[in-house]
Amino acid sequence: MIRTFIAVDLPEAFVDTVADVQQEFRGINIKLVDPKQVHITMKFLGDVPEKSIPDIGDALSGIECESFAAKVHGVGAFPKPSYARVVYVGASPEDAFNRLYTEVERVLKPLGFKREKRAFTPHATLARVKNISKDQRIKLADIISRQSAIEVGTMTVDILKLKKSTLAPKGAIYETLKEVCL
Repeated sequence: MIRTFIAVDLPEAFVDTVADVQQEFRGINIKLVDPKQVHITMKFLGDVPEKSIPDIGDALSGIECESFAAKVHGVGAFPKPSYARVVYVGASPEDAFNRLYTEVERVLKPLGFKREKRAFTPHATLARVKNISKDQRIKLADIISRQSAIEVGTMTVDILKLKKSTLAPKGAIYETLKEVCL
């Protein structure tokens, strides 16, 4: 079985800005994502049989979505800043990302992948929050609020990637299995 997901990578030009944003969270006990690996997840597939990878890649080739300009901006949190489990930077335009997301769902449905129940929110995860004290939670919410208008940059969404995720003690290691041009 291979742990997989479908994503849009952020450009290398964003790495330093993402790292700068993450530095705002120093001193808080959260697990930062390597700035070089920050991406916008379109769909998490989970563990899939290795023999399914070519079929998934072929299905993704059937996506009907034009490339589009996107803006990466605004730090936020799921489920909410005062009780953050995931700290992220948002992406827009939401309608373009939702079109792409809908296409990903459409082409994967025949392969048995279930539609996500939660509404899709385009974002790139910056950090994961485990157990932090009430004081750190308050500090984290304050930093998220202050970073809510941050501008990371603009990019062209023109490649979708099927990626493998290998969990390791220092964080996940990602490998691109297939690229699809939009």
